[in-house]
Amino acid sequence: AAGHGMAGKKEISTDGDLVIGGLFPVHEKGVGSEDCGKINEHRGIQRLEAMLFALDEINKDRSILPGVKLGAHILDTCSKDTYALEQSLDFVRASLTRVDGSEHICPDGSYAVHDDVPTAITGVIGGSYSDVSIQVPLRQDR
Repeated sequence: AAGHGMAGKKEISTDGDLVIGGLFPVHEKGVGSEDCGKINEHRGIQRLEAMLFALDEINKDRSILPGVKLGAHILDTCSKDTYALEQSLDFVRASLTRVDGSEHICPDGSYAVHDDVPTAITGVIGGSYSDVSIQVPLRQDR
């Protein structure tokens, strides 16, 4: 889909007012010391494309969520629980940053700008495997 780019961390990100996370086994488990193996076309690629297609369709239809653009932050789990855990820690860091909400004030009285603050994830789709889902530490706001 247009506007979606793959980054070095085996992830796809698109901007939005609300960002939905995704965990998909784009690759199969690696062999030996390799985390990731060959492309997992049916269970991984098809589901990833389905999510991106659904978000594109929602964003095109102004009657569904008027004035709101949905974005995505999708990670490749490589069908491996420990790898998925490592990948998804950004989701947790973003959630904690959002909940904390603390502002840092500079000596001149201005607010600090953090370029490295991750995007807060509204919800997460996935993982495809139970052992992956169990490992992913998602914070729930009460």
